[in-house]
Amino acid sequence: MRFDGRKALRVKMDHKQPVNLMGSDGTWRRACVLLDISQSGAKVEVEGTLDVLQAKEFFLLLSSTGLAYRRCELVWIDGTTAGVRFITADDRKKPAGGPAAAAQSSVQSK
Repeated sequence: MRFDGRKALRVKMDHKQPVNLMGSDGTWRRACVLLDISQSGAKVEVEGTLDVLQAKEFFLLLSSTGLAYRRCELVWIDGTTAGVRFITADDRKKPAGGPAAAAQSSVQSK
């Protein structure tokens, strides 16, 4: 179902689905409620302080045992609600932009 002008199909949760956000180094964890989810991201309602979400990357733990998770980054915060984007392997393979990267690629092609 598409709503809120989203590009990806989102599944809106009818019942409270408890999830957790956890730092990529495991030093912090926040309890959340999953509001909706898609292939590319999710919207969660965070319990507690949001200051730890300023980390570049963290995990969305979808199961209580931690066996189902997605690496993600913060997109937006509105009160206690936050939007996250899932980081995929394709995101990591993109070359860094900027003049230095362009210069290096032109040198390698000669």
